[in-house]
Amino acid sequence: MTNTSFQKNARLQIIILIAGLLLMGIKFLAWMMTNSNAILTDALESIINVVAGGFGLFSLYLAAKPRDRNHPYGHGKIEFISAGFEGGLIFLAGFLIISKSIYNLFYPQELQQLDLGIVLVAVSGGVNYLMGFLLERQGRQSSSLILQASGKHLKSDAYSSAGLLIGLGVLLMTKIVWLDNGIAIFFGIVILYTGYRLLRTSIAGIMDEADYLLINQIVEGLREERSNHWIDAHNFRVIKYGATLHIDCHLTVPYYFEVEKAHREIKKFERSVAAHCNAPVELFIHLDPCEPPEACRICRKADCHVRQAPFEASIPWELDNLMKNKQHYPPSDKNQPAQ
Repeated sequence: MTNTSFQKNARLQIIILIAGLLLMGIKFLAWMMTNSNAILTDALESIINVVAGGFGLFSLYLAAKPRDRNHPYGHGKIEFISAGFEGGLIFLAGFLIISKSIYNLFYPQELQQLDLGIVLVAVSGGVNYLMGFLLERQGRQSSSLILQASGKHLKSDAYSSAGLLIGLGVLLMTKIVWLDNGIAIFFGIVILYTGYRLLRTSIAGIMDEADYLLINQIVEGLREERSNHWIDAHNFRVIKYGATLHIDCHLTVPYYFEVEKAHREIKKFERSVAAHCNAPVELFIHLDPCEPPEACRICRKADCHVRQAPFEASIPWELDNLMKNKQHYPPSDKNQPAQ
């Protein structure tokens, strides 16, 4: 992440954090005025927004630090820890909301001033959506998982507020008190699911789970720009370090290429990969020489002067066969089937 990008992201996160503190105060004021558990769900989630926003700001600072001796791949993994921390807080809030609402089903509280509470929730929900939209857009532009996670969380909070407003409106018209706890339980379950999704994203990133959508996007680009000098590619892997992608693979070129010419082909391959990524890329490419005559049968290089077998079929580059750690052979080869 560039220094300019970090400053822009951090400035936006600070503004969102300050706004979150103000909204939290508004929501707790609405809860104290109404005694509504449904409004309390919104207020408790605001605490999470503030705490997660503070941790997210620290994570942005840490992720922007350059690599050092102890962190040769940089500090980008903190973004996944930040998302997991936020997801854990959301999950805890959902559990507490559901517990209190079930308790109040049996021991109900008197509701009051719901009309004013509805106005306060509406204002805070609208501001939350605007902040979430701005965070998510900036997160996509800068490939920041921290900002994208925060933006999605704030937008989901706004959607919850919209549903909450509908439920409170029905409650205001019908005067059915238990609806307040029913609404709170429903949105508590929604909040639990939001927390689960963020935890799932966090664990996937920390465990270096393959992002098949991203890999397929890169593979499709390589397939379109494939050079005849690139006889084969395999063991293709993508690892995310925050906003940076670390990619390594094996590339097979004609065995008689001199080092300088082979290096030029690697650079072309790297540029093709980077062109189809929406984030900074670090590539480590292992160079393999072709092995005649097996490789000759899948090699499209027409001007090869050492060909030992006729060309039979080109192996299409697809997500499944590029990720395997095996060189590819034509279907006619009984001993080495195409992968």
